Amino acid sequence: MSKSTLQRRAEIQGLATAILLPSVGVFGGPIGSQGDDVGPLTNVVGIGLFQRAVLTLQRAGMRQLIVLSGSEEEQLKQALGKGPRVTIPVRWMPIREFPLDDPRTWETLAAEVHGFALVASCNGVFSRGLIERLRRDIQDGQAIVVSQAPQRQVDRFMVQDVRSKVPSGRPTLFAPPRFDDPALRVAELVVVPASLMSTANQAASEKGNPPIRQWLERAEADGRVRLVSAEERRDAWYQSVRNVSDVQTAETKLFNSLKGEFEGFVDRYFNRKVSRWFTRLFLAMGLSPNSITVLAGCIGLVAAAGFGMGTYSAGIVAALLFQLAAVIDCCDGEVARLTFTESPFGAWLDIVLDNIVHMAIFAGIAVGLYTTHMGQANAWVPLALGAAAVFGNGLSFLLVEKAQKIKAVSGWRTPVHAAWADVMLKNVASRDFSAALLGFALFDQLYWFLLFAAAGSLLFAGAMIWVIRPSAVSSLLP
Repeated sequence: MSKSTLQRRAEIQGLATAILLPSVGVFGGPIGSQGDDVGPLTNVVGIGLFQRAVLTLQRAGMRQLIVLSGSEEEQLKQALGKGPRVTIPVRWMPIREFPLDDPRTWETLAAEVHGFALVASCNGVFSRGLIERLRRDIQDGQAIVVSQAPQRQVDRFMVQDVRSKVPSGRPTLFAPPRFDDPALRVAELVVVPASLMSTANQAASEKGNPPIRQWLERAEADGRVRLVSAEERRDAWYQSVRNVSDVQTAETKLFNSLKGEFEGFVDRYFNRKVSRWFTRLFLAMGLSPNSITVLAGCIGLVAAAGFGMGTYSAGIVAALLFQLAAVIDCCDGEVARLTFTESPFGAWLDIVLDNIVHMAIFAGIAVGLYTTHMGQANAWVPLALGAAAVFGNGLSFLLVEKAQKIKAVSGWRTPVHAAWADVMLKNVASRDFSAALLGFALFDQLYWFLLFAAAGSLLFAGAMIWVIRPSAVSSLLP
């Protein structure tokens, strides 16, 4: 049997199916029934709760989605059609035909699950990392309940079979606390094996509500329920969204989860904090990530022209504009991740425009210094330094592209080269030098910045040649 066939079989038997309940909570009760409640179409950072849940599940690797929909079905379909493309199959099952309290509904679903099902309502926002973690952590026949409590508190609640002596001398068994204890803040997201959904395990449930609470109580009595904390890691979180205040909390968590793979000091403590204000503005304006990338590039090119004027005041304004461009450059990725509109072309465009702007900045500073010192014996030096900085930056860009191809296709020849490559790729993505440029401009020392930029870009290019040459050569060997 081929490897791909085995992988597909493992996926089918694992957690690949999600069941969404847009109008009803997982443990019962309608969603959005009160005036201050939110519903499945409530926007969180520009995307409705239902649509965000579907796209997050898709990005996390789910392969099938079943929606037990109510009267809002047509609105939900329209919402999915307007946003980013949904590529996984979506089956709509109206609850008027498949009542949630009817065992036959869940028997039908159990026949399609073939392993485990993730059941979630649409009154919460969760991360892709949480779903990926649940997909990895499934165990045969065991249900998983997600808690928003800290891990230490979850561990205390999961202590089972604790026996103690009482004055009579008879051992007493302390039953574990119920999974729905309010202190656990259980999320509206559970993983259940298909065996729990069969008719043999059905129990009477309240009219209009799913029988999931009864399933879990029965499985808990058999020791087949595991509690997982969604607060254990920053990339695996869950936030209930039941009112306007919760919407704001969920948006804050989404913004806090936008930390890039490679970030420098300035990005972490300044650019990212400021960029979120611009990101909210761009989302309200409906700008696409690529248009934001172009905007940042245009501002960077205006900054380069400002440096070319050669005056102190123009240099300060140009440095501030370049810092603004660095801030806005963070926004394209933030908008893309928040709206599920990332694309290979967008990533390529971002890198290309970044390098064009950097080379234009070096050229602009060189021209500005040359015009300031025109007629002097060493007036040519800034032009030479600018040419070296532009050449080094351009060569580094080509080498980084080569390194990324090696990493994706053939891998690195030795662990040492792999480690060095990761360090180099991390540093090339840093925007910290925008703050350094502002400092040099304030002290009217742009010549020294250009000198360091020329030397640094050439040294970086040389280091990249050393890193990729063995792997590049080995990839050409038969």
